[in-house]
Amino acid sequence: MGLIIDSSAIVTLEREGREWTELLSAHANEPVALPAIVWAELLVGVRLAKSVRVAAQRRAKLEQLRLHLPILDFTAKIAEVYADIFSECSRSGTMVPQNDMAVAATARSLGYGVLVSKRDEKHFRSVKKLRVVPLS
Repeated sequence: MGLIIDSSAIVTLEREGREWTELLSAHANEPVALPAIVWAELLVGVRLAKSVRVAAQRRAKLEQLRLHLPILDFTAKIAEVYADIFSECSRSGTMVPQNDMAVAATARSLGYGVLVSKRDEKHFRSVKKLRVVPLS
């Protein structure tokens, strides 16, 4: 099948003192990737770090992550799926944050699921035809 990782999963791992390699090991039986928007969100975490040391640590971890996972561009095909998801959510009165909608569109366009923190699970579950995998 496949799995797209949402930034909420990476941030939760960091806050809990866990490593992203644990995440990859748990999902070694399927392809895993990062959407470009998630990469951008993670880089914002580097820029907003409280110290130069923390920023350098985060950046080093991200560079290691990037060596192991492809970063997927937001393509025209994904844009079509994004428009579908936006319209579905608008019609049902359920709004999903814009960046998370892009993550969901990336996953759904590939037929992948999305790995999210339990905090963000609810709004991802409101997206039809999307396999949501909560971080354990």
